Amino acid sequence: YPNPFNISTNIDYELAQQCNVKIDIYDISGGQFATLINEIEQVGHHRVIWNASDVSSGIYFYRMKAGTFDAVKKLALVK
Repeated sequence: YPNPFNISTNIDYELAQQCNVKIDIYDISGGQFATLINEIEQVGHHRVIWNASDVSSGIYFYRMKAGTFDAVKKLALVK
């Protein structure tokens, strides 16, 4: 949140168990251009901030993998 966003957005998540968390950012054509986090996280609430100040406006996606969880969500960057 927010989404759509301008300059930066928060990705919040809750972990029920310790696991490796990886969040990658992809452009509209599916090309990966950033990894926001790739590390073992403890149980609880977490927040990752994507600062997109050096990225063009457009539609992006983030993919989050945490243990057996794997999801893709859309982000709209409007400058």
